[in-house]
Amino acid sequence: MLKFVKGSLEQIDGVQIYPIISLLIFFVFFTLLFWWVLTAKKEHIRKVSNLPLEEDDNSLNTTS
Repeated sequence: MLKFVKGSLEQIDGVQIYPIISLLIFFVFFTLLFWWVLTAKKEHIRKVSNLPLEEDDNSLNTTS
């Protein structure tokens, strides 16, 4: 199976740039995500982490 895929890809001009672009996108995304986590305000993190635990007033007043 790998020979079939590798053989097809070898015939595409400039195909060697795609893994490099993928690696750069991966690296930039996770670097930015890491930077955001380090600089995020602790109060915002605490507020967002408690959202699933809060009761919604609209869901308590629904009639079926």
